[in-house]
Amino acid sequence: MEFSNGMNLLDMMPTGYDLNYVSELFTSLGENGRLTYLTSQIPVDMIYPLLFGLSYCLLFGYFLKKLNKLNSPYGYLCLIPIIAGIADYLENIGIITMLKNYPELIERTVYTTNIFSVIKSVSTSLFFIALIVVLITLGIKVLKRKTI
Repeated sequence: MEFSNGMNLLDMMPTGYDLNYVSELFTSLGENGRLTYLTSQIPVDMIYPLLFGLSYCLLFGYFLKKLNKLNSPYGYLCLIPIIAGIADYLENIGIITMLKNYPELIERTVYTTNIFSVIKSVSTSLFFIALIVVLITLGIKVLKRKTI
């Protein structure tokens, strides 16, 4: 971020971006900023999706099991963090491709990478909404058991 003059990095833009934004960002980053993005930011972000996907999949499955809903269609909700993690990896691959090809940015690559960015943010949001609903449901179940 210190190289970007206040512009958000691509993986920090949940509503997406376009070719003009990517071009402006990469220009603003300069050669040193693009290299730092490629060699420092992206490698760290290659660990997080795996941890996010697996840990939240297992956590959600644990809470669904407590509600006796794991073997129901609700069990498929455990896949949402996996989808977010896969989308994050595909987003990272797109960003790496754009950084390596800069200054030649291909609109299709930007568009495809943007789609994965939006899928990542939407699936992450859906997951946390579903998690909150499950936790509230579990809390109500526990409170009902204590009052009986």
